[in-house]
Amino acid sequence: MKAINPYTEELIKDYTEHTDKEVSKILDDMHEAWLSWKHTSFAERKKLMKNAAKVLRKNAKKYAQRMTDEMGKPITQGKAEIEKCAWVCDYYADNAEAMLADEKATSDGKQAFVRFQPLGIVLAVMPWNFPHWQVWRFAAPALMAGNVGALKHASNVPGCALDIEAVFKEAGFPKNVFRTFLIGSRQVEAVIRNDHVEAVTLTGSEKAGGIVASQAGSEIKHTVMELGGSDPFVVLDDVDVEHCALQAVNGRMINTGQSCIAAKRFIVNEKVYDDFVQKYVAFIEAQKMSDPNDKTVNVGPLAKPQFVDDIDALVQDAVKKGASVITGGKRPEGKGYFYKPTVVTDVTPDMDLYHEETFGPVATIYKVKDDDEAVKLANATRFGLGASVWSKDSKRALKVADQIEAGAVFINGIVKSDPRLPFGGVKKSGYGRELSHYGIKEFTNVKTYWVR
Repeated sequence: MKAINPYTEELIKDYTEHTDKEVSKILDDMHEAWLSWKHTSFAERKKLMKNAAKVLRKNAKKYAQRMTDEMGKPITQGKAEIEKCAWVCDYYADNAEAMLADEKATSDGKQAFVRFQPLGIVLAVMPWNFPHWQVWRFAAPALMAGNVGALKHASNVPGCALDIEAVFKEAGFPKNVFRTFLIGSRQVEAVIRNDHVEAVTLTGSEKAGGIVASQAGSEIKHTVMELGGSDPFVVLDDVDVEHCALQAVNGRMINTGQSCIAAKRFIVNEKVYDDFVQKYVAFIEAQKMSDPNDKTVNVGPLAKPQFVDDIDALVQDAVKKGASVITGGKRPEGKGYFYKPTVVTDVTPDMDLYHEETFGPVATIYKVKDDDEAVKLANATRFGLGASVWSKDSKRALKVADQIEAGAVFINGIVKSDPRLPFGGVKKSGYGRELSHYGIKEFTNVKTYWVR
């Protein structure tokens, strides 16, 4: 398992993978740890999770640097990611007990109530694009609920994966309550089918989600799937165009465009279309693409060379079929897995770019005549993760939002995840929810009690 710096293209470190025998032994140990952990008090869990938040903040610089080195995240964004991870630890430490309190129910008995009990080992199959956040938003609620966590991280961020395990150790969690497996994709199925594993959560591609969900389903094990997105950014005709265009760039370019909830399709009313395109392109061209260690850099390299090939193939296919590249559309010269920030118009349904998720710094802009056409185009995708609607008239924006098929719609703001709000999608973007009180209950036994 090799960690390669996407900016320098140099090997950082070669990691030895766990063998199948080692994985099986760790799962046995984790099950034993859970038998004790599930009986700990919320007060004890809270203390340890608060410790984890402190460890994250104390070592934020180190963890951010590891992300920059292993997957190319601009260093300032990496530090912000670690702070957000500390926030989710604090949030669940403070709120888990109330979220999981017994709920009274009405029945024909003398008493009835619902109690939320932990399931056991939850396997998390996580992606590389937010190497810490994706893990912590699962781990904080899962462990506060009394579960234990097993992490299979993306193979290009093994250092980040081990850093996360080390946080739990330094915070004082019991041994084997959280473990990282350094394994490849071929070993995941055996972990899923292990009798000690009770549930699986995956954040990743539509293809990976389908495989893991199928394997877990055959074992009748609960799953949560947070998959891809092709989020529409709907611009109505009454917006402040300059402000909207700037936010559009921010929404598209976070993590160099490698985000499931990044704005990817910009659907703009014809009355403001030309002005929006002009201002959007100006803001895009002002983005600084260079060494991700530079605090002034907005755009880093993509995580792997294959991702550059994939995004370029989508753009070139569109160009051959009649699309227009307004800016970018090619790789820069020199080292690093870079792709120039790109704006494409005149995209049609016969192009792959119309249908596929663009996981990189490429934006497509569409012109529509009215709100109804905007909604129709926004829903013309197999994905349904997030969306945003921009208008000075909030009632009008909400009317549009109600018709968009997505797990979340933000009005006059870019889509983001927040520990206080449920996060997840519909259609091919997955099922189940992370975060908020919905997320912590996903991996619990919602157990009914009835008393005569």
